[in-house]
Amino acid sequence: MATLTAKTISEMAQASLPESNLFIVDVAVSDNPARPKITVLADGQQGITIDQCATLSRRINKKIEETFGEEISYVLEVSSPGVDYPLLQPQQYRRNIGRNLKLKLEDGTEKTGKLEEVTETGISLMEEIKQKGKKATYEPVQIPFGEIVKANVVISFK
Repeated sequence: MATLTAKTISEMAQASLPESNLFIVDVAVSDNPARPKITVLADGQQGITIDQCATLSRRINKKIEETFGEEISYVLEVSSPGVDYPLLQPQQYRRNIGRNLKLKLEDGTEKTGKLEEVTETGISLMEEIKQKGKKATYEPVQIPFGEIVKANVVISFK
């Protein structure tokens, strides 16, 4: 019998998207065998509405019941990633062009700068170079997706 895995749920979620401009950001399934919690994060180029989340949730529920039977016990939560959630998908980067990002790279270094462009393989960042006692300068850098360990939008309250 199939089990509730993030991969299985991710495929169901992808097939359940109510509109083509939406995409799945992340899927997690808890380890609780009695009643696993399934978390599906979805987004879109213009964000995702509560109604779209509800439609996606209903469609995923239906697919889970069709696949695993109606007696399966689980908790399903469908929402958008919060503003503090790391960027995982290229579509998320595209949506944030023009905003400042803080990146942690594979080699342990961190970079902060304005996201200028997103390509198939990575991003172009106008990196902020800070030097003590001097005004910050900016340098364009190309960063492949494979080198990015974590990327967050820098929230500014200016």
